[in-house]
Amino acid sequence: MPKFEAAIGRYVWLTIQGVEYRVYFEEAGQGIPLICQHTAGSDGKQWRHFLTDPDLTSRFRVIVPDLPYHGKSLPPESQEWWAREYRLTKSFFIDFHLALKRALGAEKAVFIGSSMGGHLAPDLALACPDEYAAVIGLEAGLKTGVGGDDDIRAAFRYFRHPRVNGADRAAAAMYCINGPMSPEKYKREVAWSYSQGAPGVFAGDLNYYNIEHDLRETAHLIDTTRCPVYIMNGEYDPSTGFKEGEELAAAIKGAVWIPMPGIGHFPMTEDYPTMKRFLMPVLEEIAARQGG
Repeated sequence: MPKFEAAIGRYVWLTIQGVEYRVYFEEAGQGIPLICQHTAGSDGKQWRHFLTDPDLTSRFRVIVPDLPYHGKSLPPESQEWWAREYRLTKSFFIDFHLALKRALGAEKAVFIGSSMGGHLAPDLALACPDEYAAVIGLEAGLKTGVGGDDDIRAAFRYFRHPRVNGADRAAAAMYCINGPMSPEKYKREVAWSYSQGAPGVFAGDLNYYNIEHDLRETAHLIDTTRCPVYIMNGEYDPSTGFKEGEELAAAIKGAVWIPMPGIGHFPMTEDYPTMKRFLMPVLEEIAARQGG
């Protein structure tokens, strides 16, 4: 007999900042919407364990989109996208998620994201606190990047060089920031997914990740009574580890910080069983608050 999974993939057309996008997403389960955002340069495959876990899907409607230009979400056909440099902005990222949740009827959703998605969690809590029941930032920090923004922009040209921004380089680099104790097969899965990214997309995502995300002066303005904030960081994440996560949570009154020993930059993919032990109490607390 064939073996099928419960997740279903579909496309939804979203208009974001005046441009129409054909967006691919997968979902499984029912209950409180749980929207999952992938990391820079990758796609929704990273969240496959969420889509197949009955402990989640029995109480949560797990929704996993591919951001435009990523995975199965193609660039917009109404534009000559090949004639311009792809660059992810904070305003687009926020508007994308607001358009997605409204189109899917996911009111008062819980947002969870990792890396650039982790950064987006507190950015959403600051920009639109009444839109989400809670946000969970995996591998989030106040700001990432060494040096000033001009130094970071100058470094971006190397990420766009064909000898640097190739599939093998991206795969190898991302393999190296998994936790050393994570199962080899899942670390290889992280690398495999990164090898499939389109040229220039990883570099373009870093515009948001390294430059536009910056909560150093505004984190204290986040109101966790309107939107609870949870920050979870892996021990072996070289860019947003324990120190960076704890600093972010400390800057947000009422935020909760959860350290994840033994895990690297991709907790939902590289070692989901370990990450799940830290995640489930957070989801239980959110569900109890919503009466779910």
